[in-house]
Amino acid sequence: MRSPLRAVATLAAAAALVTGCGSGDDWSQPHAKPTAVGMLGAGFTDPSAPPTPEATVTPRPGSWKGVHPPKGYRVVLLTAGDDRPARALVSAVKDWAASEHVDLRTVAADGPHDLVPAIDRAIGMGPDLVVGAGNDLVDPLAVVTASHLSQQFLVVGAELAEPTHNVTAVDWSGASFRGEGLGMSSTYDPESFTAARCAAAVRAGVAAVLHDLTGIVIWLGRL
Repeated sequence: MRSPLRAVATLAAAAALVTGCGSGDDWSQPHAKPTAVGMLGAGFTDPSAPPTPEATVTPRPGSWKGVHPPKGYRVVLLTAGDDRPARALVSAVKDWAASEHVDLRTVAADGPHDLVPAIDRAIGMGPDLVVGAGNDLVDPLAVVTASHLSQQFLVVGAELAEPTHNVTAVDWSGASFRGEGLGMSSTYDPESFTAARCAAAVRAGVAAVLHDLTGIVIWLGRL
């Protein structure tokens, strides 16, 4: 028969384990600025000519694969819409987060009236990065992001017409929506939002943000 002292010790250890796991999920507590695990490969950008604000860079395919987020990286996936491109992007972000053990939370906008409030909710959670998925978010993000310069944003499969330094975008031929005022690109193609391309876009974008290459557009060519 197990002694009472041993039983108490076992329960205490179990309680400590639960508390330890829970404390890692508490976003109310600040943590150090995240740094990349691994380095960008040759050809991501030209080290002798760093990209200027709002510049477009075309990295060498795969040059981002050696970069990983640090343990405890806090990401909010901000979503709007349920079309094929949006679903593909959401799946790519979730798959990336699972494979990289990222602390991912999701905020979904409940219709057009909720787009700006949804962005505010995402910012209010205090993440390291907000990832936007869905063309409906482009115009609201253009309005909100300039007022929250300390918050990093990543827009995947679209871009802001005049991004501030805290907004990074990843685009390709077939995507590149830039807001209602500019209209849909003549090359827009929902079929271009393949699983492989969306996955590459997420990884390339996060790699850039983790290396402080922000406020730019990353253009994906052939993969």
